Amino acid sequence: MTQLNKLFALPLVIATLFLAAILASVAPVHALSSSSLLLGDPRTGETTTYTFSSSNFTTATSIQCINIELNTQADGAGSAVPGIDTTSSTLDSSTVITAGSWTVDNGTNSRLRITNAGGENPSANGDIVFGAVDNGTTEGATYFAILTTYTDTGCSTPASGVDTTVVAFTYTDGELVQLTIDPTLTFSVNTVGSGVDVNGVNTTVASSASGINFGNSVTQSVNGVSAHELEVGTNATGGYSVFIRHTGNLSNGSDTIANHTGTNAVPTSFPAAGTEAWGYTTEDGDLTQFGSDEWAGFTTSNEVVMENGSAVSGTETTEVGHQVGVASTTPAGTYQTTIIYTVASTY
Repeated sequence: MTQLNKLFALPLVIATLFLAAILASVAPVHALSSSSLLLGDPRTGETTTYTFSSSNFTTATSIQCINIELNTQADGAGSAVPGIDTTSSTLDSSTVITAGSWTVDNGTNSRLRITNAGGENPSANGDIVFGAVDNGTTEGATYFAILTTYTDTGCSTPASGVDTTVVAFTYTDGELVQLTIDPTLTFSVNTVGSGVDVNGVNTTVASSASGINFGNSVTQSVNGVSAHELEVGTNATGGYSVFIRHTGNLSNGSDTIANHTGTNAVPTSFPAAGTEAWGYTTEDGDLTQFGSDEWAGFTTSNEVVMENGSAVSGTETTEVGHQVGVASTTPAGTYQTTIIYTVASTY
């Protein structure tokens, strides 16, 4: 080789070696597969978790940094995701690395970064879950999450890069689903036969759809007992109450039968046959003041005989008994009054 050729060859060799060094320094990192980013809540402005899942991590290399850039461009040359806030993010869990050995670096917004000065060989497949991320503010736009692992805590680029992948994600505020459930309330007064136990006393007269007809069965020797079965159904969250009253004393013209002396608040035993009295009892377990065979005198004011403080599954039933007694001095005649049941539900 001539001296002139040698002079030209030497710079060429140097340039070739320099280019090889540059190419070595920017050698592409290993591409991950089956990657995805799952947002715990994809609505704009919500604080939620970001779960990054991927496969084929390089398990033979100890890494000290995992960096996820959240960017408007897939190559990371764009800008931060509008409105996002990652500066309070947390590392909640991971099946790729040992979460407790890594530290969160929140120094830059729109980035999720964790470091481990001691390094760790990652698992081949798994996920990394970041918490306390405030979503961006634009719905429907496409953004990109660029994950890269590094062998140093400085997350140098590209010399220490090991694995990388890019995934797209977006925000959606969801679709409003709305329905209206109308209030419901059903109430019926059902008949009860003769010989049925109602709160400790057997009925002597069956009730009918039109009311109660004791006929001439009530004497100074025998009281008359009848009952109604009350049935209620409602979707009211506060439940319901059923009230009872009569329009006035059992009367025949100016003659009346006295009300029983017990009250709704303090019911008492009904007097034995031979004493005028007119009253009611209830089997509703919520009205604990009504013990077995304890009665309250009728009044013209609403008083509770059945209740439930919450919504009802299906329907509920309770038996309400009515008892009347007369004395030997009670004037002859047909005595009448009207019993009124009123139901009110609380929504």
